Amino acid sequence: MSLASLAIGHIGFLIPGNYAEERPAEGLEDTLSLFARAEALGYDSAWVRQRHLETGISSASTFLAAATQRTRRIGLGVAVIHMGYENPMRLAEDLATVDVLGNGRLNVGLSAGEPSPAALLGARFNDNAAADSQSGYGRIAELAANLAGGWIGEEDAVIVSAGGRQKPRVRPHAQGLRDRLWYGAGSLRSAAWAGTSGFNLLVGNINVTEGAGSFQAVQQAQIEAYWNSYAGQAAPRVSAGRVILPLDSANARTRRKYQDFAASRHERTLSPQGERRTQFAPDIVGSAEQILEALNRDPVLRHVAELRLELPYNFARGEYEQILSDFIGLVAPEIGHRRH
Repeated sequence: MSLASLAIGHIGFLIPGNYAEERPAEGLEDTLSLFARAEALGYDSAWVRQRHLETGISSASTFLAAATQRTRRIGLGVAVIHMGYENPMRLAEDLATVDVLGNGRLNVGLSAGEPSPAALLGARFNDNAAADSQSGYGRIAELAANLAGGWIGEEDAVIVSAGGRQKPRVRPHAQGLRDRLWYGAGSLRSAAWAGTSGFNLLVGNINVTEGAGSFQAVQQAQIEAYWNSYAGQAAPRVSAGRVILPLDSANARTRRKYQDFAASRHERTLSPQGERRTQFAPDIVGSAEQILEALNRDPVLRHVAELRLELPYNFARGEYEQILSDFIGLVAPEIGHRRH
């Protein structure tokens, strides 16, 4: 069953990287092993979430540095780093180091705004008067400038140390990493800002309600706002994320688990939720044929060339492997993907 209307040439996945409180090494190792397995299966990219104060990956740079040594081809990404937590220069050094170790395979998703637990963290987070002065777009722009590799200071500025006399800039310089920065947008304003700033665009299964449109209509408008405002030098990329759970090779117990998972989240897709009136896309659960039909009905996917499977939290390693294997083998070839 071929879906001629779709042309998805790049397929990745996003995983939370959860672990048991008392066994963090085991969970992190499982996620690294999934990256290697996904590379063997033919996935184009593997992404992690960065989560703070949770049993998940709190330092994407550290984790992805390890992933560079366990993989050779697959793109490595984080979606997303919340810049409200970060120092733009130190983060640039960490990301550049990872990209050099991975031979130019890193993709960095970013978001802006004040972190939600800032009040809880108190002095642990706002440890100086300027700490919250750039929790918005400005801090992201500063990170991008650091990764672009320009010299720091006046034209004749130098630093002298045991390493010699050098002109200062963020090192190592990772050629091309600035063009692999992404912004995680959920509104028209953020999508337009991503385009104006020359970032690639990540859209997922969550939107901020704008107007009376459906989830798909709102997301299409965001992508259009991005294209209309894009001012970067490199060819722009747009990646759409969807929660997709194939049932084909799952046993009966696992099938029930996936179906119950989606059913428990279905009500939130029926109307905007909470004070921010957040929209959620429905999870896609079924056979390969049913998944193909659902993807073909999604108008957003006709306007993107990259699809990202957003894997649920707290599934077992074997379940993640089954999802990844079924999708890349049974669904991906029918939506335009060819293994590289």
